[in-house]
Amino acid sequence: MTGPSPGPVLETARLILRVPRAEDFDRYAEMQADPEASRYIGGVLSRPEAWRKFLQSPGAWVVQGFAMFAVVERASGLWLGNAGPWQPEGWPGTEVGWAFHRGAWGRGHAFEAAVAAIDWSFAALGWSEVIHSIQPGNVRSQALAARLGSRNRGPGRLPAPHENVPIEIWGQTREEWFARRAQLDAISA
Repeated sequence: MTGPSPGPVLETARLILRVPRAEDFDRYAEMQADPEASRYIGGVLSRPEAWRKFLQSPGAWVVQGFAMFAVVERASGLWLGNAGPWQPEGWPGTEVGWAFHRGAWGRGHAFEAAVAAIDWSFAALGWSEVIHSIQPGNVRSQALAARLGSRNRGPGRLPAPHENVPIEIWGQTREEWFARRAQLDAISA
């Protein structure tokens, strides 16, 4: 399925953030099959399990009007990961989360995508804060949350079927975000 996305398209210097499409699935399935890349997003999934999970984001776009964006490299068109607003039933807050294919790690893509997604969430959704639900051992996501200006607010709880997964809630208010926003542009330059 190619063609225009049925939702917003955000562009950054190196990335396009858009609603997920069927052609993104092969790379998504690779990410979900990689033990290290999937470690903190529910663990390894078979291809059929990954397909069902993949459909959650486009479905949320239709039902809620927002969800994780597919993050695509502008220069190559390569799917890199997901980043964006996420708030399923019973979620502990208005989250902007991320998950990236291991081939995209270490190049600043998650930071660039998260900044665009947070900006969009505050502007389009009118959220008063963003959180990030991060497992205590996920030091890469903790470092990204801190770089974005979020602070560890302490333990949180996800709804079933993830109620036994230990998480910490990282977050910041809309006011805190915009007070630091100009500094973030300087960091990413």
